[in-house]
Amino acid sequence: MFKKILIANRGEIALRVIRTCKEMGIKTVAVYSTADKDSLHVRFADEAVCIGAAPSRDSYLNIPRIIAAAEITNADAIHPGYGFLSENAEFSKICEEYKIKFIGASPEMINKMGDKATAKATMEEAGVPTVPGSKGLLKSLEDGKKIAAEMGYPVIVKATAGGGGKGMRIIKTEADFKKGWDDARQESGAAFGNDALYLEKYIEEPRHIEIQIIGDSDGRACHLSERDCSIQRRHQKLVEETPSPFITDELRDAMGKAAIKGAEAIGYEGAGTIEFLVDKHRNFYFMEMNTRIQVEHPITEEVTDFDLIKEQIKVAAGEKISGKNYYPKLFAMECRINAEDPSNGFRPSPGKIINLHLPGGKGVRIDSHVYAGYVIPPNYDSMIAKLIISGQTREEVIVRMKRALEEFVIDGIKTTIPFHIALLEDENFKAGNFTTKFLEDFDFSKIKK
Repeated sequence: MFKKILIANRGEIALRVIRTCKEMGIKTVAVYSTADKDSLHVRFADEAVCIGAAPSRDSYLNIPRIIAAAEITNADAIHPGYGFLSENAEFSKICEEYKIKFIGASPEMINKMGDKATAKATMEEAGVPTVPGSKGLLKSLEDGKKIAAEMGYPVIVKATAGGGGKGMRIIKTEADFKKGWDDARQESGAAFGNDALYLEKYIEEPRHIEIQIIGDSDGRACHLSERDCSIQRRHQKLVEETPSPFITDELRDAMGKAAIKGAEAIGYEGAGTIEFLVDKHRNFYFMEMNTRIQVEHPITEEVTDFDLIKEQIKVAAGEKISGKNYYPKLFAMECRINAEDPSNGFRPSPGKIINLHLPGGKGVRIDSHVYAGYVIPPNYDSMIAKLIISGQTREEVIVRMKRALEEFVIDGIKTTIPFHIALLEDENFKAGNFTTKFLEDFDFSKIKK
């Protein structure tokens, strides 16, 4: 087992990893930017190293400085959390070269799954259902038009290097194809330095359902059931829950088997997520694989009584998984509390937290790095807390979540708490009737200011 782990991340996920490391008797090293010197992950780690200025490129994305911090503190492993360098093949490879264990996917796995066109081809070969589309990248505008005509509209063009909804365009008719093609290429080239596109059939009324998997160094994998991540705004998740109100036992088993098949086909090691689109007829299609821990992993932990961070660390240290699959014993939901103003187009709201009161009670978990007096920097993602609620039924979880949100006091900044309360009062949401497009028609005037 590792003696000391450096956490190459910040905020709540860094604190989350530190907590599990402490319970495992492993020393921890926090790295931080000048903007994060007062963050709780810095305070609670055994050691802390400042790695640069506030911009991510100078700190949390600066590989030489992170490796140097690991070397001077004698850390024998690095946990990347999510975001930043967690799916960076170069970082994983450099860790290998410096004989520091990267608690995540190998460079080969990241490259194979990071390129969406390659990932799709790999999963097709493994027998995992995929969305009908182009065989690899589109060669030209005319090539795309031809495939779209054969497949039938609507279609969607996607950037092979995409993420966060960038480089994607839905095209409903042939007359719209050129504009969608040009817009997607321009956006992808600006955002990722790569304007290559591929084409898929557009799935109407889709659910975004992901399967949590764990694989070990023997190439064996297991799953921990699904998470429904359909409540999204501009492809960014806001609420996640498990089990999904849409998924049947038969579909859960079929998706779990497909996820394991995909993971074992590439010999995947570590924690990962196979993400699917599920249409209104409950047909499911592979969308992408995330080769890291997910923001929403706590809801899986709550319903399976399983520490995913601990399992990540154990597998990275060479331990083997049990091989059994895990199914929900409870219901759980996570609301992402962001420093944003939902009544003003979710405009970011960094600043100082004047007063903070966290909710409590049975079935209430909060993962956060903030406190009264903490100044939220404008340099990073706006998520400041995750409110995770568990209960015996989905109805109980919704009632408990609303109660907890009403107890949650954050003065000094705007947050998404009022949005979440309005969402939980929506009759369609309460009935489980929603898709990834749900918020496009949501009445944001219901949000109390």
